[in-house]
Amino acid sequence: MEEINETQPIHKEGQPLTVTEEIRSYIYDTAKWASFLAIVGFVLTGLLVIGAFMFGAIMSSNPSLALMTGELARAGSAVITVVFLMYAFAIFYPSLLMFKYANKAKVGILYGEQESLNEAMGKMKSLFKYWGIITIIIISLYVITIVGAVLGSSAVG
Repeated sequence: MEEINETQPIHKEGQPLTVTEEIRSYIYDTAKWASFLAIVGFVLTGLLVIGAFMFGAIMSSNPSLALMTGELARAGSAVITVVFLMYAFAIFYPSLLMFKYANKAKVGILYGEQESLNEAMGKMKSLFKYWGIITIIIISLYVITIVGAVLGSSAVG
């Protein structure tokens, strides 16, 4: 058993946590990087949306090009547009959460507004939850693919 030193502060129920200057600095630096990543995500989202409609239009106007570009292009220009738009949304939503986190965190840290900092932490929680769900989906798809490949190869052989 570890002895408790009487001079060390003990966290009591209901006692608020202290946000030190070091923690404030970390949150502010995190918010600046989150702003940068959010802006990059917004730009990438815009490029994907533009590409979705351009690539779809190019494929529908030149069918011989679809034969050279692979399986996805053979599916049709509408499918390509939908896939690109799905990717755009998959990047836009976390970028939006990061942007909201960054703005609220900066306001909370710079002006000492507890409510803004609470909202910022809520946005960060949502961001991690989003990426956790996406990770579970991707792992599930890998497992399904591996099981399908094993079952498919055993059925053939």
